[in-house]
Amino acid sequence: MSWQAYVDDHLMCEIEGNYLSSAAILGHDGSVWAKSDSFPQVKLEEVAAIMKDFEEPGHLAPTGLYLDATKYMVIQGEPGAVIRGKKGPGGSTIKKTNMSLIIGIYDEPMTPGQCNMIVERLGDYLIEQGY
Repeated sequence: MSWQAYVDDHLMCEIEGNYLSSAAILGHDGSVWAKSDSFPQVKLEEVAAIMKDFEEPGHLAPTGLYLDATKYMVIQGEPGAVIRGKKGPGGSTIKKTNMSLIIGIYDEPMTPGQCNMIVERLGDYLIEQGY
């Protein structure tokens, strides 16, 4: 299966009538493996800050999580595994795998829990497959 198929079929899928606004799979270096058409242009320094937070949980808390200069307030995640961000009625979930970052961005009516489920389920599967 191509990386784009993972985005199209497993991240941009319907869950209880809702869909993510955008999603992507990036390498740890910020390279884009696959993305939805609406996914923002994430900057390399933003990816570097995300990777630093996975290495040093809490690094992003004082400054916030940025995706294409859009600031998300960092909320409770799983240290070293998941970073969650909130912005108004929407937010983001980032799951780190062995080789990639799975990123989902949502807006209402999707709930944070639905976004978490979609992103983390694919991330767990990719970890099991060695990615």
